[in-house]
Amino acid sequence: MAKRDYYDVLGVSKAATPDQIKSAYRKLAVKYHPDKNKGDKASEDKFKEASEAYHVLSNAERKQNYDNFGHAAFENGGGGRGGFSNFDFSGHFSDIFEDFFGEGFGGGRRSRRSNNRGSDLRYDLSITLEEAYSGKKQDIKFSSSEKCETCKGSGSKPGHNVGSCSMCGGHGQVRSSQGFFTVQQTCPQCSGSGEEITNPCSSCGGQGKKQTSKRLSVTIPKGVDDGTRIRLSGKGEAGTRGGSNGDLYLFVNVYSHELFKRSDENLFFECPISIADAALGTFIEIPTIDGGKAKIKIPPGTQSGKQFRLRAKGMPYMRGNGMGDLYIQVNTEVPISLNKEQKELLEKFREIENEKSNPSIKKFFQKAKSFWKN
Repeated sequence: MAKRDYYDVLGVSKAATPDQIKSAYRKLAVKYHPDKNKGDKASEDKFKEASEAYHVLSNAERKQNYDNFGHAAFENGGGGRGGFSNFDFSGHFSDIFEDFFGEGFGGGRRSRRSNNRGSDLRYDLSITLEEAYSGKKQDIKFSSSEKCETCKGSGSKPGHNVGSCSMCGGHGQVRSSQGFFTVQQTCPQCSGSGEEITNPCSSCGGQGKKQTSKRLSVTIPKGVDDGTRIRLSGKGEAGTRGGSNGDLYLFVNVYSHELFKRSDENLFFECPISIADAALGTFIEIPTIDGGKAKIKIPPGTQSGKQFRLRAKGMPYMRGNGMGDLYIQVNTEVPISLNKEQKELLEKFREIENEKSNPSIKKFFQKAKSFWKN
């Protein structure tokens, strides 16, 4: 099958400028690239055809040969090695991918500093529930690395410049051709930095950073919960040879409280009351997390396990305004170690109590009698 005219393939005229040729190819490459059309043989063939056309027309010498002799200029070892079977993907063509698509299409030059970023650090911080309620500032101390002051983070001895890596030429990556595609890998010699230290700094050994003890003032926000992770950007390990710092992550542990239990922004606690207070009703004072007091009414006939809610007396929302609620569960305590007078009074009360005073007891035994009867 005869090859199509390269100008027709790209959809440009012979008078097209290099920029117009490049723009036309880019549109076709984006449309038909195999990564976007997996398993589509027709798209792959069109992509190869457009790439071959661009390889020839993007070079002034090859373009001139093609204009003079057509496809015959590259047949039987003809000038320019324009035939697709001889196309050098590891060089010229991969550079095209870098310019057009970056890393998304198998090309792309990574930043020389991209692999030099410092490590992230973790710091476990324990606080009380009261501190979680009000928030706090605290100084923490930890071991980390920071930029070497002698070489200013370059890793090179003062007065000596950092050179390009001899293996990758400063790209930070090395290429190897595998069939149709070019595979790029991090340069093993410079670890992706693209740089080579020929005269390392004597203070840091060429790393551009030194281990040290650091002190930092951190703010714990109001409403923080147990297990919350707080990210402090750029407060981690210093990068190698001028790379960016890592991050510091605070993992917050909130101690258990002897009185309050927490669920999200709400607080709970149990309050014991006497039989007399539950039966007759009363007022009780209960503590709140802010250190204050609240007064609640216990209605006559309150049953053990009854919950009362105090609005906005819980924990503050960590994000946004508002407060959770405080739930108080009253539990009736049965008296123990009764004296003679207490026993006599209870005996008298038992003699005069009736089913109306204890509706739950009456209902239970009615169900029990029905069960036994059946």
